[in-house]
Amino acid sequence: MEEKIYDVLVVGGGINGVGIARDAAGRGLSVCLCEKDDLAQHTSSASSKLIHGGLRYLEYYEFGLVRKALQEREVLLDLAPHIIWPLRFVMPHDPTGRPKWLIRTGLFLYDHLASRKVLRGTETIRFDRHASGKPLKAGYTHGFAYSDGWVQDARLVVLNAMDAVEHGAVVHTQTACVAAKREKGVWHCTLQGDSGRGGVQQVKARTVVNAAGAWVESVLKNVVGQKSAHALRLVKGSHIVVKKLFDHPDAYIFQNPDKRIIFAIPYEKDFTLIGTTDVEYHADPARVSIDKDEIAYLCQMSNRYFEQQISPSDVVATFSGVRPLLDDASGNAASVTRDYSLEFDASEGLLSVFGGKITTYRKLAEQAVDLLAPHLGNHHATWSASKPLPGGDLYGSFEQFMQKLAKDYAWMPQEVLQRYARTYGSRTRVLLKGARCVADLGEEILPNLYAAEVRYLMQFEWAKSAEDILWRRTKLRLHLATNADEVLAKWLAKAAVQSADTALVS
Repeated sequence: MEEKIYDVLVVGGGINGVGIARDAAGRGLSVCLCEKDDLAQHTSSASSKLIHGGLRYLEYYEFGLVRKALQEREVLLDLAPHIIWPLRFVMPHDPTGRPKWLIRTGLFLYDHLASRKVLRGTETIRFDRHASGKPLKAGYTHGFAYSDGWVQDARLVVLNAMDAVEHGAVVHTQTACVAAKREKGVWHCTLQGDSGRGGVQQVKARTVVNAAGAWVESVLKNVVGQKSAHALRLVKGSHIVVKKLFDHPDAYIFQNPDKRIIFAIPYEKDFTLIGTTDVEYHADPARVSIDKDEIAYLCQMSNRYFEQQISPSDVVATFSGVRPLLDDASGNAASVTRDYSLEFDASEGLLSVFGGKITTYRKLAEQAVDLLAPHLGNHHATWSASKPLPGGDLYGSFEQFMQKLAKDYAWMPQEVLQRYARTYGSRTRVLLKGARCVADLGEEILPNLYAAEVRYLMQFEWAKSAEDILWRRTKLRLHLATNADEVLAKWLAKAAVQSADTALVS
């Protein structure tokens, strides 16, 4: 048989890479994607978990970026209502910070740069009459409230990869593209799986998309052998997680004396997520981690507003990511643009993605495929804004979906079923297929983690390790004992041996 030549090889399994793979596959193009680690292992799982326009970008006159992001905010709320939902933000007014007129002007623009179908508009609030005032220090008396969206960021990546596969794409994780050479109009690419998970394979493709995020310049230089017309500026963003500092469902956006802002967000029911920092980064993106100064800074900014004071000893978890931002020669890291640029060499069939933010990933992907498709003789209409992501076809509100699920699976522990619904949406029925009682879910490997869920994640979501399952596919690690990773790793190793034995017998 003639060796397959893909239309598109996507290098990189972050949000931009999987978004492009999904869009291209949905237009009928043949797609292969490779990711050197796990899906969303780096920047795409280290965001502030927000689908937002970026209120603070208005201060840098990035009206086009904010409008684009606000438009996408509404689209994404429709595509994945199980993992993306509205979140109200409260901004206490600090008399030493930005004046009220400037904030009101910014919020007016934020409300009107794009239409809102679901989200509530801005309002001025008094903290003696609003639940959000109780956790704040007495000096803060007035503030503003506006709406944005919350997202389970790593799951958004996985769902895009799943949809790409359901449209015919092939996805390889733990597989790096180590060489790419163009001959007679076709890219000849060498993919290298990690030890124990596959060897070397050769893939041919008419076009290559370099969506390697923080490694985009490295792929161009070391894999493709080309120079880039754009430069990246790597900026580290870090977050801390503490026991919850307030009981109401709203988040906070705090202005700080250095003109930066941080968020304090309800997280996983029992916690508060605080972040982010903006720190220039020059080391290996794969080894990024929070430092003591960042932890101290985030604690200090939280303590500036909340009555309940925190210290580094209160931090129960941290995460950091390197944002691969398009270098616009800004003087400080916080003001570097979050917009993106697509560098397409039609003569070589090579497209490289620079910059971007999670909120605008779908639009970026659509524009990327708009560049590729004519080059490949494809004239399929755009489609990705109207088809729900896997699990997002709820056919009604999430509350209605949850009621139906609770009725159909009355035997399920409701806490677990609620988590399934918020994690897998309508695909919860796939996970629970054939189960009639809790015993049918198999071994309870860890509290509320049953074998059926782990097998689902391994079969459909490329989960291979305890970290994949406990940190990225779910956030169960926050709720479990310190040895949870070890317990699950042992179970996975045992399951792998049993699977290999079964394969030998068959």
